[in-house]
Amino acid sequence: MSETNRLVGVTLDEASLGRGTPDQEHERAIAIYDLIERNHFALPEFDGGPYAVHLALVERRLAFEVRDAGGTALVTHHLSLTPLKRLIKDYEMVCESYYAAIRTATPAQIEAIDMGRRGLHDEAAVILVERLAGKVDLDRETARRFFTLIYALHWKG
Repeated sequence: MSETNRLVGVTLDEASLGRGTPDQEHERAIAIYDLIERNHFALPEFDGGPYAVHLALVERRLAFEVRDAGGTALVTHHLSLTPLKRLIKDYEMVCESYYAAIRTATPAQIEAIDMGRRGLHDEAAVILVERLAGKVDLDRETARRFFTLIYALHWKG
């Protein structure tokens, strides 16, 4: 993993994204930790890194303010969440089914639900990579982790 083409920090704008319940805050923290722990993130128009991202909601779009490691803003990209809306809703339903199944279902049933969850996760990652192409270079696994964070920002708990 490159020391320069990576994220070393993710912050959330409390004014636009708000604070959540303790469970929501816990899920957000886990998603951020996982994203920072292992990622590939680069800006095609900038030579350098590592980077930090500040996420905010601006006019129903997710604003990615990319900063250098010192905190200087480099660029802001606005991402419409509309293409992810259906996936977020479907993902929420599958996650609810998965957590319910853990208590009563057979291992085969749990695995089938989990395969559906992973499929939705993969679909969302492809959309994120496509929507950010030319703006942010990220691999599929990083895009999957970003979707996890986006989902955690919407999660009702």
